[in-house]
Amino acid sequence: MWQVINELLGPFGTAFVIILLILISGIKIIREYERAVVFRLGRLVASRGPGIIYVIPLIEKTVRIDLRTVTMDVPPQDVITRDNVSVKVSAVLYFRVLNPNRAILEVENYLFATSQLAQVTLRSVCGQAHLDELLSERDKINARIQDIIDRQTDPWGIKVVLVEVKDIDLPPDMQRAMAKQAEAERERRAKVIHADGEFQASQKLADAAEIIAKQPLSMHLRFLQSLVQVSAEKNHTIVLPVPTDIITNALRKTTE
Repeated sequence: MWQVINELLGPFGTAFVIILLILISGIKIIREYERAVVFRLGRLVASRGPGIIYVIPLIEKTVRIDLRTVTMDVPPQDVITRDNVSVKVSAVLYFRVLNPNRAILEVENYLFATSQLAQVTLRSVCGQAHLDELLSERDKINARIQDIIDRQTDPWGIKVVLVEVKDIDLPPDMQRAMAKQAEAERERRAKVIHADGEFQASQKLADAAEIIAKQPLSMHLRFLQSLVQVSAEKNHTIVLPVPTDIITNALRKTTE
């Protein structure tokens, strides 16, 4: 092939083809979600893209930066809470690059640096909280971690979009203790509800007794209603309560 090129282009044919291939190699295609950070003889020039760009061969060098949101798992961290409980906490971090030039110049590897910073911040924030706060106030913990990481990564041109605490692993003895505590709390609520029901029932009975005391005829009506209910059940033996006023009057007549 080179012989054919030499015959067609003459003695300078090979050099011409090599130069042409080098010039063509400078054509780069940058995707919509990418940017090319260009260094010219070691000095940073403006980032380029998206679309077709041209990089001067042997003079300029490019580094591609992805601008999409990165989802990063923060591995489980051993944390001792403020109330001296040992737990393992894991999280998930969402961030994206806003300034490609700073992401390359200000830090050697922004992905690794962000991961390490997230691990340290997760241990620090969770270690300052009580166990109850970790379990019940996750939104507050997430916001605090996000604020710290976002301020630390801002010089790198990185924006932290979201931080979510994913799992909190408790030791087995702590799980058993919390289960007993939850069971005791349920029993306490049940007893309170039962006592409240008894109190309301006693109040209703007291109100009914007060009404009966004011209206004696209501007691006789209640007595007749009870007789109807008992007779409807087809009982062989019926005990009839006698009002005390009748007994009192009868005793008075016998003594006279």
